[in-house]
Amino acid sequence: MKSAASTSKRVRQHSLLIWLFAGLGLFVAKNVFATEYYVSPTGSDSNPGTQASPWGTVQKAASTAAAGDTVWLRGGTYSPSAGITFSKSGTSDTNRIKYWAYPGEVPKIDFSNMSVSSSGYSMGITVSGSWLHFKGIEECCLKETTYANNGFDVSGSNDIFELLNMHNNMGNGIFMGTKSGGGNLILNCDSHDNYDPTTSQGDGQNADGFGVHYQASGATTIIRGCRAWWNSDDGYDLINQEISVTVENSWAFGCGYSNYGAGKPADGNGNGFKMGSSKNGVRHLVQNNVAWGNKASGFYANHSAGGNTWYNNTSFQNGTQYNMLASTWDSAGNRTDGVTLSGAKAHILRNNIGYPNKNSYMDATYGVDTQFNTWDLNITPAAKDFLSITDTSVGGTGQAIETTSLALGPRQADGSLPNVDFLKLAAGSAMIDKGTDVKLPFVGAAPDLGAYEYGATGGTPATGGTPATGGTPATGGTPATGGTPATGGTTGAGGRSGSGGTTGAGGRGGAGGTPAAGAPGSGGSSAVGGSPGTGGTPAGGTPGTGGTPAGGAPGSGGTPAGGSPGTGGTPAVGGTPATGGRTASSSTSSAVNTGGTVGIGGSVVATGGSVLVGGTTGGLPASGGVASTVPVGTGGTPATGGTPTGTTSGTTNSTGTAPASSGGCSCRLAGAESTSYSGFALLALAMFALRLRRKR
Repeated sequence: MKSAASTSKRVRQHSLLIWLFAGLGLFVAKNVFATEYYVSPTGSDSNPGTQASPWGTVQKAASTAAAGDTVWLRGGTYSPSAGITFSKSGTSDTNRIKYWAYPGEVPKIDFSNMSVSSSGYSMGITVSGSWLHFKGIEECCLKETTYANNGFDVSGSNDIFELLNMHNNMGNGIFMGTKSGGGNLILNCDSHDNYDPTTSQGDGQNADGFGVHYQASGATTIIRGCRAWWNSDDGYDLINQEISVTVENSWAFGCGYSNYGAGKPADGNGNGFKMGSSKNGVRHLVQNNVAWGNKASGFYANHSAGGNTWYNNTSFQNGTQYNMLASTWDSAGNRTDGVTLSGAKAHILRNNIGYPNKNSYMDATYGVDTQFNTWDLNITPAAKDFLSITDTSVGGTGQAIETTSLALGPRQADGSLPNVDFLKLAAGSAMIDKGTDVKLPFVGAAPDLGAYEYGATGGTPATGGTPATGGTPATGGTPATGGTPATGGTTGAGGRSGSGGTTGAGGRGGAGGTPAAGAPGSGGSSAVGGSPGTGGTPAGGTPGTGGTPAGGAPGSGGTPAGGSPGTGGTPAVGGTPATGGRTASSSTSSAVNTGGTVGIGGSVVATGGSVLVGGTTGGLPASGGVASTVPVGTGGTPATGGTPTGTTSGTTNSTGTAPASSGGCSCRLAGAESTSYSGFALLALAMFALRLRRKR
């Protein structure tokens, strides 16, 4: 008779086997269906879409890829004869469909040969799917007849648009226009030289760089680290947008002009940041941005029935620096301009620079809560206050200046804006330590005025260790272990401050209906830490307790923007926080997610952690990526060959997982299983259990 101990041992062995095989089953179910596909201008849609035999059109990939899949677009020029539609969706932040440039290459989608309608719109790239991620794509040259056609026309939600270069379209570079979308992230993108000369609404009336419009319900969209220049209408336009939008760490210059700044379209508006026309008074957050040389205003409220929150912006040599024009509408849609806003509807302006101080609708007559700005402090900015006020982007030239303008130069390795001296404060500037605490990080006794904090240089970005030099780009990854965001330090910016909190936003609503009334989004948001500085270092900092409500302190008669703090994100588990950077402000309520993470495509990300929107634990990852090595503009065709090096451990996302990203030779064939070390570990344990069973 066998002993009770022997029987107990057998039971334990069977239990171990059951759990091990269950784990293996879950692992296989999670990873076996994630597929990588390849597209090349020299491929064919009759091919299987593998690296060795790629497809020939982007539309083939868009029609085939499913949630969790990655489509690698090889370098070269694609010339479709029709628009491209992305209607299929991912399912979550960790199960997106990715359409990424193959590492080290630039796929260019040129719509010059596309036939456009004379009786309706003909969009270049239509994105109705959600949970998608586009990265490293150049798009250009969409034509028009009497309708302004957009390069990217977006109605999906929770999508990421990263490192896109959109130019020379007869319409917007990217246009988000849906009543029920939202929650999108536009990260480190360029949109320029868009001009609609024959639109039915006038010469140059509808070609913006970035447009977010018509949303009546849903989550906040964020625009971060972007550049808009020489667009015939406006750089950034939020007309008829009734859900809060955050625009931060971005530049706009030369808008309202065409032909490399030499032309002046008769009907182009020419504002850098046109943040308004809300009929219900929604509050947008506009912070750490720079506008220069725009035909009309650098920063414009555009008839909104409610005010925005404007923190630490720099406006230089625009037609008008800040224009806070407010309006109301009656039930018939008739507008009354120049009204006075009060209470929670008032504009809030803090720590902004106007050079020169030339504003409109700014004083207390119009209910504007303006304090600690150059015009309030009787500071007259002068050249000696800045490291540089010269750049070839100042003024029209009639020729491309991508190779001569430092502001138009290549982005940094993490995708952030170039680290240039232009409009950064110099030692002894009258604007150093003259601001007030708005819950953005600062150095010294008080915040500086403008978009750049003097002395916040930090060091080198965190690298997160040395990436592997080979292997297959995985589509899975290892779950993140969580943690709490740091409260100290912020990304160094070569003199530039990091971003602050973002306006909260609620959940998505249905399409149609009347624009929602009232305050900004229904959720809260945590501080996002801002875009990485230009050449700075993410600071380490002390673990903190969560995020900080956006908007900051209430103005004198206003209320702070944003809402309650978000539920917190998770910092990246990969990468080593840099030890440099500046210390956080003296405010104890400000929290910045710090510590860089190893970014996608083998690049370094130091954007401050996950962005929390809508008060949820989800949100959009603040990822970086590989900056294009081809100068922005239209010249040249990138090589189609080359093999990237390196794999990375993935970026941390707000749901607590860290999907691994690409960087190696990208050798896995389409349809093959994704692999990870956890799979090998499970297999080893199963073999060990079987060995135990044989020893019974």
